[in-house]
Amino acid sequence: MTQLTPSQHAAQMESMKEFDTSLPCIGIFWYDMEANELFGVRKQELTPKKVEDAAEKGLPFVNYPQLHRQVWAKEYYRAQAKHEDTKFTGDYTKVPRGRVTWNIDKFIVLVGHWAEPIQEQLTVLLEQEFALPYFEFVYDRHWDLGHGWSGDMK
Repeated sequence: MTQLTPSQHAAQMESMKEFDTSLPCIGIFWYDMEANELFGVRKQELTPKKVEDAAEKGLPFVNYPQLHRQVWAKEYYRAQAKHEDTKFTGDYTKVPRGRVTWNIDKFIVLVGHWAEPIQEQLTVLLEQEFALPYFEFVYDRHWDLGHGWSGDMK
């Protein structure tokens, strides 16, 4: 049997890079209404193994493992320490935000009613950013402007 040399192997791997597209992702995001763009995006690829592991544990959702308030605070303090301008100021619940998750057999995007009038353009942004082949919007009060994590309400 013939074997590739290290340089042939490297060349083969390099040529295959163009085929390596992202898997669909789960994650969180904020939406800048003025710029019509997502920001503060945090995501991770959803592998079939993650879905199977969740199903074996009886979990209906596969979620990104951070909350918006955690990311917002981290970015706020980072910008303060570096004396940088940032979108991460004020109350994180006052900025449109959402979560991309896997629910049993489909991707869902959890958002507030702020997303209804811009659903078409938001769909395009989410499909591109999270490499989603399809998804369903799910509206919930938690994601409406001014509402946040229940632990924040104490």
